[in-house]
Amino acid sequence: MTESSLSVEGTDKMKWFAFSIICAVLQISYQNPRKHWTLLPNILVLEVDGTLGEQNLLCMESPQELIVSANQSQEIFWKKNGIEQAQRGNSYRVQLEESLGGGNYTCHSEDGSLLNHTIVLIKEDESKRRKILVKTDEDYLKCTAQNYNGEFHCSWTWHSSRSGRVAFVSAHRLPDLNTKCSVDTSGEWTCSSGHGNFSCTVNDNRISCLDKQHCPYAEESKQICVTVFVLSQHFLLEEYFKRFYLSDIVKPDKVEIAQVNTTVIQWSYPSSWSSPYSYFPLTFQIAQLKNGCEGCDSPCSNYEALTVHSTDTQFKVKHRAKAVCVRAKDAFSFSQWSEWSHKRLRNHRKKRNKHKNK
Repeated sequence: MTESSLSVEGTDKMKWFAFSIICAVLQISYQNPRKHWTLLPNILVLEVDGTLGEQNLLCMESPQELIVSANQSQEIFWKKNGIEQAQRGNSYRVQLEESLGGGNYTCHSEDGSLLNHTIVLIKEDESKRRKILVKTDEDYLKCTAQNYNGEFHCSWTWHSSRSGRVAFVSAHRLPDLNTKCSVDTSGEWTCSSGHGNFSCTVNDNRISCLDKQHCPYAEESKQICVTVFVLSQHFLLEEYFKRFYLSDIVKPDKVEIAQVNTTVIQWSYPSSWSSPYSYFPLTFQIAQLKNGCEGCDSPCSNYEALTVHSTDTQFKVKHRAKAVCVRAKDAFSFSQWSEWSHKRLRNHRKKRNKHKNK
């Protein structure tokens, strides 16, 4: 073998090696989504990590449709968010870059008739900064229950500069990976599994759910997991979830205060609280105010409160008390206190003294 032929062979190997490196780099930098899954019929979620990628969509998939597609594939055209695209045929390549690529993709026959549609949602890596909801009190979802009847509510705060809506809701008892959720025409979500049957309704920044299989007299052995998927106007999907027992989030409604006489007040359990009260007792706190504090935003917050564990709901107030505040919490859990109830006292003693002086 001549020296010149060896040189040519070596050059060819170097070119092939360089070409392989370039192909490998292109393959690494231009990847498909890390994961894709169906949220609801015709709604596809693509999980991305910010690198370049693409996802293939099909207009017609069934065998019968594919026979028609083989003859008409060149006549099929696509639209993204109502705008016609250059790509033609039964398949469409969605280009992904960072959080871009989401949209409403529709395919049409040559005469413009709608053949199929796919809504593509982009879900960024969990390490990315959340963009749709705002964290308050170290959490995104705040959940409360008025009692132990199985109903609870979760609320959140939308980001002021972003327009969002709820795309999907899930509620189930842990551990249960086979929960199936669906939504009807009225907007009510139903989630069924072997450990529970939940129904949820959505109202802007709040969901209300009911565990239809919950027994308030039995000890909870499984936590509830609530998941809310929210969607931005740019087809960005974010997932938020919270796990809890009802005893963790129960918060009684405000108690009602009545004045028995000049020195005694009494209060009643909230009408929404679980009964019998002997099985679901409440602990109360009482604050006595030396002035009525008319017009105060929170007249009860700056006074020392006395905790009462007794089932007796009557209390003798101090002689100089002008007003009282009472709140309640579940006696057996480390849950939240109710909001304060405030009542200004009628002091008949002063009126009688005035009449005596006359």
